[in-house]
Amino acid sequence: MRFKYWLIGNPLHTVQAQHEQVSVFIGLGAFASDAVSSVAYATEEMLLVLVLVSSAVNFGPEIAALITGVMLLVIGSYYQTVHAYPAGGGAYNVARENLGVYPSLVAGAALVVDYVLTVAVSVAAGIAAITSAIPDLYPHRVALALGVVTILTLVNLRGLRESGRLFALPTYVFIACVLWVVGAGMARWLTGGAAVAGVAEPVAPVGTVSTLGVWLLVRAFASGCVALTGVEAIANTVPAFKEPAARRAGVALIWLGVILASLFIGITFLAFELGIRPRPDETVLSQLGTSVFGPGLPYALLQISTALILLLAANTCYTGFPRMASLLGRDKFLPKQLAHVGDRLVFSNGIVILGAAAALLLLIFQADTHALIPLYAVGVFLAFTISQIGMVIHWRRAGSPGWRWRAALNGIGALATGVVLIVVASAKFVHGAWVVLVVIPLLVWLFVTIHRHYRDVDWQLKISPDAPLGALNHTVVVPIPGITKPVFNALQYARSLSPRVRAVYVSLDDQETKQFQALWMQWNPGIELVVLEAPYRAIVGPLLEYLTIVEGERHDDLVTVVLPEFVPRRWWHHFLHNQTALLLKGALLFRKNIVVIDVPYHLHQ
Repeated sequence: MRFKYWLIGNPLHTVQAQHEQVSVFIGLGAFASDAVSSVAYATEEMLLVLVLVSSAVNFGPEIAALITGVMLLVIGSYYQTVHAYPAGGGAYNVARENLGVYPSLVAGAALVVDYVLTVAVSVAAGIAAITSAIPDLYPHRVALALGVVTILTLVNLRGLRESGRLFALPTYVFIACVLWVVGAGMARWLTGGAAVAGVAEPVAPVGTVSTLGVWLLVRAFASGCVALTGVEAIANTVPAFKEPAARRAGVALIWLGVILASLFIGITFLAFELGIRPRPDETVLSQLGTSVFGPGLPYALLQISTALILLLAANTCYTGFPRMASLLGRDKFLPKQLAHVGDRLVFSNGIVILGAAAALLLLIFQADTHALIPLYAVGVFLAFTISQIGMVIHWRRAGSPGWRWRAALNGIGALATGVVLIVVASAKFVHGAWVVLVVIPLLVWLFVTIHRHYRDVDWQLKISPDAPLGALNHTVVVPIPGITKPVFNALQYARSLSPRVRAVYVSLDDQETKQFQALWMQWNPGIELVVLEAPYRAIVGPLLEYLTIVEGERHDDLVTVVLPEFVPRRWWHHFLHNQTALLLKGALLFRKNIVVIDVPYHLHQ
């Protein structure tokens, strides 16, 4: 425990929960890092498709404008959700109240998948930014990625306020650097100046628009839609803001929309105007920085801030995923342990699970951003669509002033995100999106199975309030290895439970058994001694067989096993002694009508 507290900090009192909430400034920096970081690779993902056909590149600005329109529409829709559901939970809570259990589980599963993928993609993209600047680190990208996930997990285990303050600064530094690049690039473009550095040659085209048709533009749109990922995070974590939480979360969402649209449009516009094309060894944003700034301090600052924001973008998920898992745990669709707040007033179990799942993905896909991206965005757009449909029903039921235009806004948002979902799923299906479309139903099945288990347990544990407490008859069995102080204490305790006490000794050696029986007769504690033969020199097996015989002797009896056990003072002393009591407790755990009581005797040294 001392090591744990050194690692994540001392426990926080429950009354300190309100002090762990964050302001708009900290909340925007911490919870919007995922959405803001997506502009670092959204344009590149769109260009990777468009460069396949030379004339298709001309449609890039129009596609970017369409993506920006959908982005602002979704943010506007979530602004309404924040005020309608100030308890947070986003798509899951909205769907559960307005659409029913199964749509809410689909939304929950989609968000769970999206959060895990976001951590993996963000960390992989951040490592890619580092290896773009330092190519010698490329062979070590997987180890670096796993190290980053470990650090993120530990920092978030320390608490929301600490992680928020730590991760907000890199978000604002990145925003400032990209605005600097966009502003400087726009100034050169408006004044007719040229970029300060040459740009890499475009990738050679392999066809024409007539060859691939509209489908290529559709794929480019689907790839660029990763710019929308993360915009739901603020709606999912409203309670993390200081009161009035809903108003502060709404303000943060508005600022997020302004910042996100400005950065995405600016990066995309300059990339097309300067003829920047994707390269395997350097990101588009890095090429843009080189083109505008040239080598030097401004470019280095841009790369450092990009790497940091991509690495820390995963921090948004370390807030959203545990809260989502806690809601599912509260409703008994995930283990209840996920609903409990840990020592540092955060959902520690959810944080650990998220880190482990993301690390596993990074290992499987070797921290390759382009391999992970096709799995990305399907889940988030599914959650977007379900949430907006649920909000339409919410406004209709509420019937409050202005409900028609509010319902219309959410309806348009649902239509837009639904179309994007179909497009993204279709365009990325063969490239890996099918995995997500399989995993989400499996998660829903898991949720239902867990809920069924809890329902059955509740039914079996339920008892009538007027059930009388009756008397119990005990037969107490005390396994003993010899005549020792722990055995003396256990037998004394057993006699306080029932007059029917049996001491059971398992014979492993005939000579030792005769000596023990002689000592027992000399001691004469007035308790029946039963000696069991162990021809195979095992202790647990003969004891279990004897307990079966005792169970069959009386049908109105409860068999109680009292275990004498000494407890060494130091943890490593346990390895110097056999663990018969532990093995017997494990074996009896699943035996009905047998109660196991441990009587410990603590050694002084």
